Amino acid sequence: MADHQRLRLPIGIQTFSEIREGGYYYVDKTPIIERLVHQNKYYFLSRPRRFGKSLLLDTLRCLFEGRQSLFEGLYIHDRWDWQHTHPVIRLSFADGVHKTRQELDDHIWHQLNTQREKLGLPHPPAKLISAEFSSLIRQAHAHYGQGVVVLIDEYDKPILDNILEPERARELREGLKNLYSVLKDADPHLHLALLTGVSKFSKVSLFSGLNNLNDITLDAPFSTICGYADEDIDTVFAPELPGLDREAIRTWYNGYRWGGSEVTSVYNPFDVLLLLQKREFGPYWFESATPTFLIDLLKQRGIFTPQLDRLQARAQLLGRFDVDDITTEGLLFQTGYITIKEMQEPMLGYRLYTLGFPNLEVESSLNDLLLPVLGIGHSEAQTHQLSLMDILQRHDLAGLEAHLKALYAGLPHDWYRNNPIARYEGHYASVFYSHFAALGLQITVEDSSHHGKVDMTVDFGGHIYLFEFKVVEQLPEGRALEQIKARGYADKYRASGKPIHLIGVEFSSEQRQIVAFDIETL
Repeated sequence: MADHQRLRLPIGIQTFSEIREGGYYYVDKTPIIERLVHQNKYYFLSRPRRFGKSLLLDTLRCLFEGRQSLFEGLYIHDRWDWQHTHPVIRLSFADGVHKTRQELDDHIWHQLNTQREKLGLPHPPAKLISAEFSSLIRQAHAHYGQGVVVLIDEYDKPILDNILEPERARELREGLKNLYSVLKDADPHLHLALLTGVSKFSKVSLFSGLNNLNDITLDAPFSTICGYADEDIDTVFAPELPGLDREAIRTWYNGYRWGGSEVTSVYNPFDVLLLLQKREFGPYWFESATPTFLIDLLKQRGIFTPQLDRLQARAQLLGRFDVDDITTEGLLFQTGYITIKEMQEPMLGYRLYTLGFPNLEVESSLNDLLLPVLGIGHSEAQTHQLSLMDILQRHDLAGLEAHLKALYAGLPHDWYRNNPIARYEGHYASVFYSHFAALGLQITVEDSSHHGKVDMTVDFGGHIYLFEFKVVEQLPEGRALEQIKARGYADKYRASGKPIHLIGVEFSSEQRQIVAFDIETL
């Protein structure tokens, strides 16, 4: 396309009118929005941060306020009754960090007052937040003669900001529960209610009887309501693509999926827009804010890092989250560090999801962040990674053995005593895998063949490396390489024409070191 057809990139812009009037690219979500507004009344949607939830809510606000000109050229423009408007109450907890119940209450009061003024309603002498919210909804309905649309953005953020302080988190949860409980009895005055956030807190703990809240997080018809699909990249953003490797864009940033393998996978918009602006690949979403409580929790639970790309969980487990009940799978999924790869339904009503990293950005960045948890400090990790990359580029197998032995020799002795992950034999494989994965290499964990699964495959620089790990007490036994050969793990790669390196690695639990690094090249 010609340069004059290029538009502005809406980086960080969450206001629908600014995007539509300011000459920015916009991916039309109104086909999905039309389905949403006509299907039900109460909705809940969970998506990770920076996925466009705020823009979605602002689009709904403009739609119900009847701002027709903003929707010209979009799917919904000729399918909407623009004479029929609704009063909109929009509340947001996206800004600021509230450390006390009083701070949260003050924030809520400010927003309720702002919404009342925007709607042109008189101020009654309400003294309770719940009474004011209820009054605001009822008066808006009476004044405008139409049901009220309630949009709540980042409904859970005050709790998540304090999740490492359970007592404070519970206190703030009660403050939010006091607000949200109003929605149940306000039913006759509501036209639509949509709450969005990162995590799905249980209805019992936060919504106080709002049992008709329809969670559309994993519903296939709404899987692409936030984020960009491949088709969007190729059409809407086509003028920005020349000069960029299209397949690399997919590998680095595509892969988020909410639903089974049949649903369309999406990109995080923040990643795409910054890539198109900066013209170079980087972990833009990951670096924007990774919660410290996530890393602390993974450390506390002694996570086996190669397993992060092949977790399994039932649908109920993915949706379970509360101050005193945080599952590892649910936390990683809801915050966007793993996504759904496959869905099975072995019996009616029993959905089992296979989970894994959505893309290379998340896999490499999260493993890099976890290296200190495994005993490799950030400064040492960088030195080791530069060395590993140099060795792999030269295909120096002897150098690879020396490098990995030096890596394990550098793990602090005190760390072995103090860190609970040291109790797990998987620690050795975790260090090995995360060290490679942090480089952004093409890695397959438990790579399947007709005869079993090899522990790790690395495809890099025209060479294929197959690794099998064994833990021995002290002396090498040679079983790791023997297993690779006996089970024919290399057979699936023979037709590739690439050199294949079979590498059996044995760790001594007593010496805390690699005692065998057996290599055979095919």
